[in-house]
Parts: sequence; structure tokens; C-alpha cells
Amino acid sequence: MNTTTNGLVQKLWNYCNVLRDDGMSYGDYVEQLTYLLFLKMADERAQPPHNQASIVPGAYSWPSLLAKDGDELFDHYRHVLEALGQQKGTLGLIFGKAQNKFQDPAKLRRVIVDLIDAETWTILGADVKGDAYEGLLEKNAQDTKSGAGQYFTPRALIQAMVDCMAPQPGESICDPACGTGGFLFTAHNYITQHNKNLTRDQLKHLKEKAFTGYELVQATARVCAMNMMLHGIGSEKSVPVIVGDALGSDPGERYEVVLANPPFGKKSSTVIVGEDGRTSTEKDTIERDDFWATTSNKQLNFVQHIKTLLKTNGRAAVVLPDNVLFEGGAGETIRRKLLHECDVHTLLRLPTGLFYAQGVKANVLFLEKKSASEKPWTKKLWIYDLRTNKHFTLKTSPLRRQDLDEFVDLYNVANRNKRKPTWTAENPDGRWRMYPYEELIARDKASLDIFWLKDDSLADSDNLPAPAVIAQEIVEDLQAALEQFKLIAADLDADIEESA
Repeated sequence: MNTTTNGLVQKLWNYCNVLRDDGMSYGDYVEQLTYLLFLKMADERAQPPHNQASIVPGAYSWPSLLAKDGDELFDHYRHVLEALGQQKGTLGLIFGKAQNKFQDPAKLRRVIVDLIDAETWTILGADVKGDAYEGLLEKNAQDTKSGAGQYFTPRALIQAMVDCMAPQPGESICDPACGTGGFLFTAHNYITQHNKNLTRDQLKHLKEKAFTGYELVQATARVCAMNMMLHGIGSEKSVPVIVGDALGSDPGERYEVVLANPPFGKKSSTVIVGEDGRTSTEKDTIERDDFWATTSNKQLNFVQHIKTLLKTNGRAAVVLPDNVLFEGGAGETIRRKLLHECDVHTLLRLPTGLFYAQGVKANVLFLEKKSASEKPWTKKLWIYDLRTNKHFTLKTSPLRRQDLDEFVDLYNVANRNKRKPTWTAENPDGRWRMYPYEELIARDKASLDIFWLKDDSLADSDNLPAPAVIAQEIVEDLQAALEQFKLIAADLDADIEESA
């Protein structure tokens, strides 16, 4: 971060700390900043030299907030949020269901005048604005009570995935579970950094048409929309974020690149309250003509959905929990179909301790969608094991981009046909190994949950990790097991209800 960014981040944090004493959470603070930043930037665009017509009605514009103080400001701010939330388009996306979370009119006035109005946001570089906002989002994700961590993928992992995907000017890029937009703006940054001489048409495409994000939760979608705007994607008039259930139907659009970390957690279910007041749980099985199998497992449904979203020869990188690699039934059907109809070429086994959702054991699957063929498209699956004998934590030992350097180098973006394994019979500790299609398809349930490295701590007590690391791993294993038992219990309950 440069000096300007550091100063702005510090300024944003100073105000956040003041408001936290007043009972406002990080998430509330980010949301209130989103409303105020949007109004300020819309006003700046309406001034010289831009002179753009503002989509914000004059009665609810930034000057209308500056003109008031005390209780009058408080009432007006609440009215602004309510009125703009009823609008359609971008205004509805940013302000839908918005509420004033300030407790003190004087503090609202300070944020408006001293923090937001003191800066000219439109002349700040996208990296400055974006980094400042990202800093707030990461802090919010670390606040475990807020639950916002589920929307936050480690930025080092996102960067490595984007580096492997190498998005190009003119390509369309989608994240069907976009959270706060990390994959989309990182892909945007990659394209601008690797292509210094973009044409006017390419720049316009990059700003207005290249990116599409889907987000189920309104509050997260509004933050994503602001995050993308601050990173130079979209404008006050059009932000490419769609609020809704991505799995509900085939949107019809197809993309060259899909990057995603679909939500982890339980299978989809709906709680139904009967006339007698008793509740029952109904599993939400997704039935779509474009899906290979019907299942209530959200992650398996996202795999099928991502296959649909891709153009022929389109490529995807998706974060998936271990159960997608080994689960039977629909899981086996989907894996066999995926290996046949797509080139499933790379699997990155991730270490634990990366995600704010505890106990998650996850992987990144890289694939290309292919045209119809009688012969399977997958020839070789290359696996990189970043899990065995690796220990990361969110705070004391977080994953850094350089921890993924070897994987990205071995991935060989320039020519995947020239990959060379680091594992051999002579070097059994190599983390990069290839498995042919015939071996994959012959495995029980076509399981892709493959590992070959020895756990040092099991072989030699002298190699045991620190006690704190062992304790954390035990906690994560127990939490992962508990999640699996919850799924089994839910299935058993549903089976009992169906047979009753």
C-alpha cells in the first residue's frame, strides 16, 4: 500500500473505532459507508469536469445531507435510505432494505463532513479506494460474531487462482457466488496489469460488460457492488451484480471464465410450519434439465451450474470441500460426467486454517468445458498437495501469495502440456503428481480424494507441530466431523418424515 492508501485506511479505521464504542459493528460501519460513499461519488460525477446526470434525485442527494444537522439530519438520512431503497436498478441494489445504524446525530455528521466530504473520491486511484474498502471487509470477516467470514476468500488464494486462469481482454468472467467481489476485481486488476495498452473498446468492455456476479444475500450484494465500483468496475448507473439464487435456473448467459468459492455448509433446506404449528424440514433438491444429477448438496449443484455457465472451451477454477471429491450417489455420477465431458486437469489440495468457516477441508478444481464427444476429455489430472505437513492460521501464520508460488509455476499457464511432476519413486516427498484418467475412473466411486505424502507427525514424534497447532487441527477435525453428522442426521430426519 502507498502512503495515500495507508492514510485513508487509517482514517476509515479511526472513525470505525469511535462508532464501535457506540455499538456499531464492523459490518454496520461498512454498510453505512457504502450508502454515504455512493451518494458522494454520484454528486462528484455531476460536477465539472464530469457533468454527468446523477441518478440520485436532488431531494436525496449528497448536498441535501450536508445542508442539515442534528435531529433534522438524522430524520432526513433515514428518509433518504428509505426512499432510495424503493428505486429500481443500481439505487435499489445499493439501498434496498437500508437502515440507519447510527445512534448519535453528531457522529453521523462527523462521518459525512470530516470523513467522506473531505475527500474527492473520484480522483483517487481505483487501487487506493479499493484497498481501503477491502481493508474494512477483511476486518469485518475476522469479526467472528458477524458471520461475514463466509463471504471472504483469502486474497492470496484468489490471486493464485486468477494467475492460473490468466483472464484476457475481451473475455467474459462470472462468479456465481460472488460474496464481496474478490474474484471479479482481482481478475480486473490482472487484465489491466498484464495489458498496458488496452484499446478504448477493450477498456469499455472491461468496465461495463466483462464481469457478472450473482449473490443471494442483499446486504452482501450491496457491499460487492460498492467494492466493484471502487475498483473501477461498473458505474453509479450500472453495476454487474445480480441478487438472487444462482442455482434456481439456467441464466442463459455463457462465459469464457468462471471463478468461484461457493458457500460451504449444510445442504439446502426449507423449514415449513404446518397449520398445527409443528415444523418440518424439507430438503431443497434442485431439478434442472441441464444438471446430470438431482441432489440437495449445494456444492455438487454449484459444480453442475458452473459447467452450464461455461462456453465451449471456457475454463473454471472453483473452491470445493472434500466431500465433493468422494461423496457417493449423485456425487459419483457428477464426477464421472465431469471427467468425461470436461478436461478436469488440475486439483489443488488446500491446507486447513484458511477459511473463517472452521473445520473446512477444501480444494481448488481447475477444468475446461468441452464439446460433446464419445471419448472422455480428461486425460490427466495433476494434483498439488498443499495440505500435508502444512500449517496455516488466520492470524498468526496466514497464507501468503508466495506460499502458492511453486504451485502456480508448476501449473504452467503458458503451456500445460509441458508440466513435469516433482513426485517420483526417488522423490516420494514431491507435492506435484499426475494421475491418468483410467486410474481415476477405476477408483472406488471415481473418488478424486487422492493423497500420497506421509504425515511427518505420524512418522516421527520429533516432527510434531506446536501444541497450539495440534489443538487447532483437532478442533477443525471435530468441527468437520460434526458438519458431516449434521448432514446425515438431516437426511435421516427427512427419510423418517417421508416414510411416516
